[in-house]
Formats: sequence, C-alpha cells, structure tokens
Amino acid sequence: MSVTIELPEEIEQQLQTEWKNLSRRALEALAVEGYRSGALSSGQVGQMLNLDFWETETFLKEREAYLHYSAKDLEQDRLTHERILGK
Repeated sequence: MSVTIELPEEIEQQLQTEWKNLSRRALEALAVEGYRSGALSSGQVGQMLNLDFWETETFLKEREAYLHYSAKDLEQDRLTHERILGK
C-alpha cells in the first residue's frame, strides 16, 4: 500500500532540504505515532522500517516512545512469576 500526502510546494521543499529523505521521515513519524497510540506493536514498527529487534528498540527509545507497561501489567507479571517459581 502506498500513502500520498499533499503538501504546499514551499513546505515540501523546506522539509526536503532539512531532512533530505522526506519519505523516510514521514514513514518514521507514522510508525512512532502508531506505536505511541497503541495501534502498532514494536514488531510492526520494525517491519515497517525494516529494522531488527534491537534497532527498533533503539529507534523507539530515541524518540521517547517507551514500552506500554502499566502497574496492572507489573502485577500480572509478578503473579505469573510467583506461579512459575512456586513461591
């Protein structure tokens, strides 16, 4: 699938000058926002950007898009840990 974004020519030129690869930057922005909103997993971000696991983790961390991990998730992990270890 391809997505087309219409921009005023002067804005396109400014962004192209600033970023060199406007298409890649737009794809990265879409991936980060998708991850932040919960619409995409980190695996999907990596797939979109052709990154391996560690490159994806670095990419998201550099953009301050951190793992979605709540207190509820922590409690569930704690209970699973106790169940597995029998404590």
